[in-house]
Amino acid sequence: MDTIKTFFKSIPRRYYMIAAGVGGVLIVLFTIVAIIAINKREPLLKSAIERAKAKALDDYQVQLEINKAYFSGLKEVSFEGISATPIDADTLVNIELLRVSVKLFPLLSGKVKLANMDMENARVSFIKKDSVTSNYDFLFREKEADTAQVAEVEKAEEPIHMAKLANRVIHQVLYKIPENMDLTKFEISYKDDSLFHNIKIPKANIDNGDLESTILVNEDKATWHIDGDLNPGRNRLSFRLYADQGKVELPLLEDKYGMRVNFDMIEAELQDVKWINNDDLQISISGQLSNFLINHWRIASNDVIVPKASTQAELIIGKDFIELDEGSVVQLEEIKAHPYAKLTLLPHKIYDLGVEIPEMDAQKAFDSFPTGLFESLEGIQVSGKMKYRFDLHLDSEMPDSVQLHSAIEENGFKINSYGKTDLSKINSPFTYEPYETDGPVRDIIVGPENPDFTPLNQISPLLRNAVLTAEDPTFFTHEGFVEKSIKASIATNFKEKAFRRGGSTISMQLVKNVFLDREKTLARKVEEMLIVWLIEHNDIVSKERMYEVYLNVIEWGNNVYGISEAARHYFLKDQSQLTIGESIFLASIVPSPKRGLSRFTSYGGLQPYLTGYFRLIGTLMANSGYIPRDPNRSYGFYSVSLRNAVLPSRAPEPDSTMLDTDRSRIDLEREVEEAERLLEQLFGKEIEEQ
Repeated sequence: MDTIKTFFKSIPRRYYMIAAGVGGVLIVLFTIVAIIAINKREPLLKSAIERAKAKALDDYQVQLEINKAYFSGLKEVSFEGISATPIDADTLVNIELLRVSVKLFPLLSGKVKLANMDMENARVSFIKKDSVTSNYDFLFREKEADTAQVAEVEKAEEPIHMAKLANRVIHQVLYKIPENMDLTKFEISYKDDSLFHNIKIPKANIDNGDLESTILVNEDKATWHIDGDLNPGRNRLSFRLYADQGKVELPLLEDKYGMRVNFDMIEAELQDVKWINNDDLQISISGQLSNFLINHWRIASNDVIVPKASTQAELIIGKDFIELDEGSVVQLEEIKAHPYAKLTLLPHKIYDLGVEIPEMDAQKAFDSFPTGLFESLEGIQVSGKMKYRFDLHLDSEMPDSVQLHSAIEENGFKINSYGKTDLSKINSPFTYEPYETDGPVRDIIVGPENPDFTPLNQISPLLRNAVLTAEDPTFFTHEGFVEKSIKASIATNFKEKAFRRGGSTISMQLVKNVFLDREKTLARKVEEMLIVWLIEHNDIVSKERMYEVYLNVIEWGNNVYGISEAARHYFLKDQSQLTIGESIFLASIVPSPKRGLSRFTSYGGLQPYLTGYFRLIGTLMANSGYIPRDPNRSYGFYSVSLRNAVLPSRAPEPDSTMLDTDRSRIDLEREVEEAERLLEQLFGKEIEEQ
């Protein structure tokens, strides 16, 4: 202390006088600037509001109205009577009173950060009329680009830096989260021709980052709570949502989309946003979910229940890519998976997807499957260990060069007892129950008791080999999956921008027919693949028996099941008498059996567009030594004749509009072209006589 006093005494008095003078001048200047700012701030506020109104009208066709706006403090602005109404639509937003204050120091660097916010009597109403027009269409409408702006962007040498853009957007959002907030009487509602749902928030508070709120759903039918810790200055946010009693239900999803969703509690946290180098932005997110239930016909036929799930995600955004880092973790009960994804945008789009499940106890893996997801496997008892790895790489400029790897590796894996479904039942006679949309069709005995059942060695070799060639040429050598076929299907579907054809093997089709119902859900597809792996990998059923059952149960037309019924239905003959042309025709309708009759003309001959398909399948069969070569390369096309009793009616004279029959013909032609394209991808672009 004595040293400090000595130091200040040593400074000449005139320096103190100079410092005092400079300080006084600065205070005077600051006072003058403050007076000018205070006097000018009202006109500036009015100008800013007019610009906001003009922008809302020009960019979104929304009329923004503010009855009164004024400064209610040095750094606080109050707005009264705010409304936002899209042109020719109902009012979207009404706010009686809004007060906001900003932090002063961030303003010096041009950043606007909210310090406090008060809102009273606010209402957001989403309204849709006639199932077509709504007052929120503008949110999804592309803004008309200004010609000058487009030209300026096109002239720009540097593309958008994704990481910098993401950083700006994230912090714009974070800066708008106030440290303190009082929200009173806030309501959000949705209304259309048949539905009305609303959420009311009587009171919500943020006190130095601590969030508390109560939410009333559909006029007090349920009460939710959201609490959390908001610290946007440190890039950290966390919240949890739970109900007063019972589960958090989402009735709007159920009423509008038929999706039932509920859970006990959901927690989420933004842990950090930081630069890991000069170009890459890392976003760390975590979350957990308890007793989650979902039911939707696209996912599964029953309730799917997940008792507990959690995730730790590391998202990396670079200059020209977005990536989910392979260090991310998703945990489902005992299953711990490491997902990976990357979208590279420049110089063109490249997609990378992957997931790794490290080695774990096999029984724990099966026990961790969500209840209701894989019904056939519920209760299965296994031993040993297993792990899984999936990788996909797709270059949008070279989709035919897609790279794919999917493999389950096991160590001492063994099935000790089957669960709900006995996977070995097809080794002996059993009853097959085909399903349609309305339910089961009829019972079919798959065994000698059924006079239509035909053992494999008695089925026409022409038919056996035609179906093998068209559906699964390597069936007797693969283990349930053909990677090359799946890759070809992915490439085809990507180029067509739609799902045109899957990469199903005969093993997969058999499992789908015998063990699963016909519902096309995500769960059923995954369950199908798991059962195929279990059957093939554990040699539960021989290949010969699988193919025998397959040819005796698959559908060949409306209520036509098995090859014996199919031969009689189309050609009024025993299957052993099928010609090469008839066999190729029957192979062609396996993917779409209900359209079998549409492949014929009203005179009983085949439609001309099938000639290419016959040439392709016939050539492949000849190359494999199944049949002699046909010098005309027609392979029985012109000898196929449908029996008279099921001839399609002669088409009426066409008019100026496209007839339903024309649409059906075009669909069938496309199906055949897709099958040809897939086979060409598998066997080469040019399939010639060898």
